Amino acid sequence: MVYTIEEKQKIFPKAIEEEVRIALSYFPELKDTPIEFKFKENIKKSTMQAQPNFWSLLRPKKHRSYYVLISERFKISGKQFQTKDIPKDVMVGWLGHELGHIMDYKNRDALNMIWFGIRYLYSEDYIKKAEREADSHAVDMGMEKYILATKDFILNMAGISEAYKNRIKQYYLSPEEIMILVKERDTVKQLKKEMPLD
Repeated sequence: MVYTIEEKQKIFPKAIEEEVRIALSYFPELKDTPIEFKFKENIKKSTMQAQPNFWSLLRPKKHRSYYVLISERFKISGKQFQTKDIPKDVMVGWLGHELGHIMDYKNRDALNMIWFGIRYLYSEDYIKKAEREADSHAVDMGMEKYILATKDFILNMAGISEAYKNRIKQYYLSPEEIMILVKERDTVKQLKKEMPLD
């Protein structure tokens, strides 16, 4: 597997270079944040997972580094497929969601991050809050096209397990909720444009 290093801040597999670059382009705030995207053989209950480098939690927030772990395979109708082969827009949306998590993590101190991890492991309400927050960050950055493509792929593709679809419905924003957020975001932007300058 060939990895590409971008300005020593981003490391990612060559196989998804284009998708990573597109997703990152929506998050200029993460330009100087070290992030390594890497494939992992299996991620429990998920296709991707964003997490801080544990030892970097000992550093100041601005010097932390992060991982985006990507499951190498997923199953449809009992058959395994390579995650890198899913449609480009779907991959971009998945990556954008994970970058939304990192946007959230960047504002938390080390103790808060540890407490976040504990609550995420044991509270379904907290999982829902965290996942919806990540979706919201991605939509706020203008990624709704990709986030919706990912939702459509999961919820409407024949063969994806009902258990996984139900998990997405339970914990993540629905397509309808995403469109409400888009409308609210665009309304705020329009009002700011129309406000007279002092």
